[in-house]
Amino acid sequence: MKFIRSMMAAIAATLLLAAPGFAQQQNLGPATGSVSIRQIQVAFIGSGQIGGGTLTYRGKSYGITVGGLGVGGIGASRVTATGAVYGLTKRSDFTGAYVQLREGWAVGDQGRGRLWLRNDKGVTLRLATRRQGLQLSLGADGVLIGWK
Repeated sequence: MKFIRSMMAAIAATLLLAAPGFAQQQNLGPATGSVSIRQIQVAFIGSGQIGGGTLTYRGKSYGITVGGLGVGGIGASRVTATGAVYGLTKRSDFTGAYVQLREGWAVGDQGRGRLWLRNDKGVTLRLATRRQGLQLSLGADGVLIGWK
């Protein structure tokens, strides 16, 4: 348990330092695809999420899985996120580990937020979210995206 807490603290520090720089980038170039994600988020200081969705790239749709751990927030919500993909030149560059910066809220079936994700291959996701549940979300996560 101590190892997990230490790991979470190290991940959180890295994410909080790295995420604002890429999340605020204004010149991402043209969108190279789009993505929609459905997931469940649960947070009480630490946070976890699991879900899936669809990547649309070069006219084709691909099923994806999404999961992660992080820090920040309290509560639980069902999240639907949609938005643009930037910097994707090969489909294989989409999967892997992402750093995520998130903010949002949910009270009942009303809720909104934003997600910014970036991987080590330069792929960036900028997503708008709709939330249902009871949650205040502000934090950073390590997210793993794979193929279904």
